[in-house]
Amino acid sequence: MSLLLAAILTPTMMTQIAIFGAVALGAWWLLDYMQDRKPTAERRLDEFREPNSRKTDLTGEGRGKSKGGAVRRALAKASPALSAPLTPKSYAEVSKTREKLNMAGFRGENASTTFWALKVIGLAGGFVLGGGSMLIFRGVNIDSLTYAGVIAGLSFYLPEIVVWFIKRNRQDNVFYGLPDALDLMVVCVEAGLGLDQAMRKVSEEMKKSYPVIAEEFGLCNLQLQMGRARNEVLHDLGARTGVDDLKALAAILIQADKFGSSVAQALRVQSDSMRTRRRQLAEEKAAKTAVKLIFPLVLFIFPAIFVVLVGPAAITMINELFPSMN
Repeated sequence: MSLLLAAILTPTMMTQIAIFGAVALGAWWLLDYMQDRKPTAERRLDEFREPNSRKTDLTGEGRGKSKGGAVRRALAKASPALSAPLTPKSYAEVSKTREKLNMAGFRGENASTTFWALKVIGLAGGFVLGGGSMLIFRGVNIDSLTYAGVIAGLSFYLPEIVVWFIKRNRQDNVFYGLPDALDLMVVCVEAGLGLDQAMRKVSEEMKKSYPVIAEEFGLCNLQLQMGRARNEVLHDLGARTGVDDLKALAAILIQADKFGSSVAQALRVQSDSMRTRRRQLAEEKAAKTAVKLIFPLVLFIFPAIFVVLVGPAAITMINELFPSMN
């Protein structure tokens, strides 16, 4: 039986099977995405029929259900079995992974399981696709196996890289938009609104300019409506984003609520300090620009200028001076 399989599964046959599987999976995902995508008018009618659907999406639980395609359902069913080899045994490691996914905006109940399942899928898919491509271009040898292992390893860490980039983008969005959000909160508080109403106003007005901040404050409003204590909600607001400025803002709001001090004054001072820090970071990056420009100047611009300036003189010397010397 093994000899028969070895005779049938030649390197060319394995490559063809890998390419066919990749193309079939991509076509399945594309057709499923196009099938589940509703027209704009139909989606707006659904929002009018179910006005709470947006609030549900803020928690991350309703996203998979609202878009719910066959690929997502299949991945959700297969995630427990696929993630079993990578599931940590200790609660500390599990909580660390969940915290990292929370910072990236993935707050679903099965987010960590799906993350580990994607790593396993990336490992297997990278080995199959990388091994197939190496067999096509390099043939059957030890180098092909080595390159296939390297590609599989990179594919294994690809979900972590993607999560890191998403987390970094969200944190930058929060950092650059937080002073504007605080200014709006100061205006709302001084106009007579409470802290909860001010946060709701920020979540409504900043959806287009800073959607991450609007999502975070909208989630806080949802938790407050569900009956959670304000101190816990504000503490979670700073912890789940990983932004130091937002953690400081949460601590200031907790202290202001605890001791009864002026919330508007605390928000104004925090906004001024954040703007000062953002301006200092901009000045620091501007000061580093001159040093960073040295390398492209020396490697790319100076050689071109040298060729343009010295080239004609060198050609003249070669054509006139060297023959006269001989």
